[in-house]
Amino acid sequence: MNYRENQIGFSQRIRLEWLEQTANLVLAGNDKPAIIAALQELLKDKVSVGGDAERGNREKIITILMKVWLNVPQELEGLRVDGIELLKRLSRTDRIVVHWGMVTAVYPFWSVVAANVGRLLRLQGSVAAAHVQLRMREQYGERETVSRAARRVLRSYLDWGVLSDTSNKGVYSKGLSLTVDEPKIVSWLIEASLYARSNGSAALKELIGSPSLFPFHLKHIGTKSVLAATSRLEFLRHGLDDDLVMLRKQKTTPSKGG
Repeated sequence: MNYRENQIGFSQRIRLEWLEQTANLVLAGNDKPAIIAALQELLKDKVSVGGDAERGNREKIITILMKVWLNVPQELEGLRVDGIELLKRLSRTDRIVVHWGMVTAVYPFWSVVAANVGRLLRLQGSVAAAHVQLRMREQYGERETVSRAARRVLRSYLDWGVLSDTSNKGVYSKGLSLTVDEPKIVSWLIEASLYARSNGSAALKELIGSPSLFPFHLKHIGTKSVLAATSRLEFLRHGLDDDLVMLRKQKTTPSKGG
């Protein structure tokens, strides 16, 4: 069971440029204190201005940014390292794929919101925030924290450009649409998506066409291409014309003191 699956975690509006800055700080070899200090400086005039609460929105945002690109859960470290390598050679425009993948893996709540958005876009070409919030409460419980977090994820999608405002308040249309055709990136995104699923497995075709990846058009690739790109996945024949792709079980190192 994915212990992160039932957690919300992603409770703030996160701009893509902030994740870009965080990743760039990691790429530059900065240590944790230096990255936190740089993010504090970056956000001081943008979030919680004048606030001095111990856990204000600025601190919560920094926690999210750090958890995506530095303090990832242990089982995601290989994915993070490969993601950093991808960022080194991708253009600023294409980097959104990698940021999306890491947020998906670290915060499954983001992926569940995206899946609901993607399904609604396919059905009707637009999506109402109220409908997404309703579906998220059905899945996570009738709590205001669920509605608030879903609203902030949707605002993040708008900031990232993958959704666009319409003339109707609270109703959005599809924004950015990016084709991903490099097998290594498709494989990495498939792996990231699996970390957001409770059982860590799904049919390959389902993953490539998942509504949770609604901003992207993934090239259909075969099992050989996926296995050549990563050793952290394995396959099981699933029906006549599809394969089940699964996260390979990792050897875990016991935590200190536990």
